[in-house]
Amino acid sequence: MSSADPSTDGALVLFSGGQDSTTCLAWALDRYDPVETVGFAYGQRHAIELDCRGPLRDALATMHGWGDRLGSDHIVDMGQSLAGVTRTSLTSDMAFAMTAEGLPNTFVPGRNLLFLTYAAAIAWRRGLRRIVAGMCETDYSGYPDCRDDTTKAMQLALNLGMQRRFVLETPLMWRDKAATWTLAQSLGGDALVSLIVEATHSCYLGDRTHRHDWGYGCGACPACELRRAGWQRWRAQAA
Repeated sequence: MSSADPSTDGALVLFSGGQDSTTCLAWALDRYDPVETVGFAYGQRHAIELDCRGPLRDALATMHGWGDRLGSDHIVDMGQSLAGVTRTSLTSDMAFAMTAEGLPNTFVPGRNLLFLTYAAAIAWRRGLRRIVAGMCETDYSGYPDCRDDTTKAMQLALNLGMQRRFVLETPLMWRDKAATWTLAQSLGGDALVSLIVEATHSCYLGDRTHRHDWGYGCGACPACELRRAGWQRWRAQAA
């Protein structure tokens, strides 16, 4: 549960309103003080995830004394700029498929690189050293900007380019989805798991009309498939 003596480095969490970023926010609140959040509007089809952020922050603030550590929230409105220079199934109305390069067409080129750059600029202004993000290359969709090597390269570039000593934290990098549920349980118990099920959003289609045991979503898109499979493995391990 919550650390009694958190680091005073200060952290900024990339917080989308999804399962992974909510788990990362709880992880950061358990370790750092203060903890701020940043979300991005980039023309995503599932922009409903942004509506989940406020209620999630409010709920997390009531757990384990985390409210005393939870600081400001920031929204970066990228408008249609990212959607305008890419053609993907996350930023336009097209079917999910694999590309000729062997990548899922849900991959938005440059997205995480831009997110980390904007986050570092905010952290620079706010005096925050830790930047926490939910990238993972263990149980994921194959996005190259989620790889550990990419994150390490970005940390080096940001530190050189901004003359700061940022630390990019990726607590989910070597955890599969089942282990992510386990981490949430260890951080916040049943209350946090229930909050993630009920209030976070992962579905790429923005569907919050269908309720499953693992949460809301269409049940068929890549994000729903990953979340469902991880939930089922976690429940089987806990049985």
